[in-house]
Amino acid sequence: MNEAEYAALAAEILAVIDENHAGMAAISRDIHAHPEIMFEERYAAAKLTSALSEHGFEVQRGVGGLETAFVALSGVNPGPTVGFIAEYDALPGIGHACGHNLIATSALAAGFALNRVIDRLPGQIAVIGTPAEEGGGGKVTMRDAGVFAQVDAVLMTHMAMETVTKPVFLAVAAIDLAFHGKASHAAAAPEAGINALDAVIQFFNGMNALRQHVRSDARMHGIILNGGQAANIVPEYASAKYVVRARDTMYVRELLLKARACAEAAALATGARLEFKVGATLEHVASNGVMADLFGEKLRNLGWSSTEVQLDGPASTDMGALSHAVPAIHPLVQIADFPVAWHTPEFREAAWSDRGQEGMRTAAKAMALTALDLLVKPGLLDAVKAEFAELPR
Repeated sequence: MNEAEYAALAAEILAVIDENHAGMAAISRDIHAHPEIMFEERYAAAKLTSALSEHGFEVQRGVGGLETAFVALSGVNPGPTVGFIAEYDALPGIGHACGHNLIATSALAAGFALNRVIDRLPGQIAVIGTPAEEGGGGKVTMRDAGVFAQVDAVLMTHMAMETVTKPVFLAVAAIDLAFHGKASHAAAAPEAGINALDAVIQFFNGMNALRQHVRSDARMHGIILNGGQAANIVPEYASAKYVVRARDTMYVRELLLKARACAEAAALATGARLEFKVGATLEHVASNGVMADLFGEKLRNLGWSSTEVQLDGPASTDMGALSHAVPAIHPLVQIADFPVAWHTPEFREAAWSDRGQEGMRTAAKAMALTALDLLVKPGLLDAVKAEFAELPR
């Protein structure tokens, strides 16, 4: 493909995104107005898959054993497959305060633009719907089911308070712990009881004492779920949920060992019996540098400035797990100014706003042009895969 042919394709892709913008904004706001929590995103999934079917994509619903997951494919020419990742779950009680309505429609818009020219390109494009990012780890389930096995690279853009090509997202693991003690009258016979709540409190005290002896990037936080039934009964059962995070997965595993030691010490000190369960560990996001740099170049050509790495990146995402299975990027595009933060009513409003829709359009353009390069520029995808092969595992 010569430079003139490439320029014509790129111009057509951008024009399609502009042409479809009003429709994409309408879908974005419709999903925003119908927030659904993890694994219940039936309205959003139906909205997105219907639009993809209407645009000629071959849509598979319920993939990976998840009702609201989907894969939509387009392209018949031999070559690689590049995927755009859509998220569309909302937060309990607060709605789309993380902007997943914009993530979904930026993937949709990029997919529609590439679909317009796919007969002139090698390979396929995919729009992949991944439910339950907010706590359900939908991408992990889909990865383990082999949904991404034939995908060569994936792109997703998250809306944020700044524009960043290689954001820091921490590895994370969640702990469910419970202590079983022995009930007794708290005043008449306290010596006959074993206080499970005291064990939970001792665990929290132990983790708090640990804070000065962990790396500065570590995050440790939790809540008590059950602390007893009445003040005059020694609690025979108490439970908590705790989360540990760090910049790399190996250190999260170290934190889990330390947390287990704190829990066992609490059980030993109180005489309570411990239950300690670790959920799935989500790896840190391993941004593919080749793709991220290319995305940043596209942003600059669109008139947007960006930084390379966030100064602070305390959040986590199941995109981290996916980024260790297939070359991936997860850049940020700004739709709000500090101090507006994710998971707040203010960011929910930003995700509906005109500025939010413009951020979605810019993200779609940068992703679409990045995907175009991956499909048509010789050696580029090989460089992406070579970098991916060097990831520590």
